[in-house]
Amino acid sequence: MRGRDINGFKLWYSGGVVGNNGVGILVGMDLIEMVVDVRRVNDILMTIKLVVGGFTINVISTYTPQVGLGKEVKKHFWDDLDEVVRGIPHAGKFFIGGDFNGNIGVIARGYDEVHGGFGFEDRNEGSTSLLDFDKAFDLVLANSYFQKWEQHLVTFWSKVARTRIDYLLLMRGYRGLCTDFKVIPSECQSMQHRPLIMDLEVK
Repeated sequence: MRGRDINGFKLWYSGGVVGNNGVGILVGMDLIEMVVDVRRVNDILMTIKLVVGGFTINVISTYTPQVGLGKEVKKHFWDDLDEVVRGIPHAGKFFIGGDFNGNIGVIARGYDEVHGGFGFEDRNEGSTSLLDFDKAFDLVLANSYFQKWEQHLVTFWSKVARTRIDYLLLMRGYRGLCTDFKVIPSECQSMQHRPLIMDLEVK
């Protein structure tokens, strides 16, 4: 597991040597002393554990295999993520952030318990596994609980497409901790994935 200091933050990075795959978690220096564990699962999945105000918080960073890859590759990904979540003690809070390569759409349609009702355009096939996973672990998609203008809703923006495929997930029981969610538009033309921000009040 590689880590380095960047402008007042600590970055932990897990990925291939040639840079084809990789995920990272960036932590502010004021929280460094609260980090108790950082774990690399594979090139596209890693976790970090912090103890904040007496609470244990687990953050999972990941992204799903691209649409064109085979079913076995995708199944292996979901099995790995499943194992990571099941390995978190019941008393621990956890959040998942990542590129899930699927658009959940505007309408909840069978997933009312995980989809807050705010989305972008139509649901696509790539989102089904994500929605099923959320349902199985009683998670909610923070993106879908706040009404936003398009520029604060779309997470992937390129010259040929704009959509929402990046999500932040949290446990349903802690939905009340999330006070706001937004996407930050980027002025960098080469940056297709936009930063997502979820405001939390940890009690």
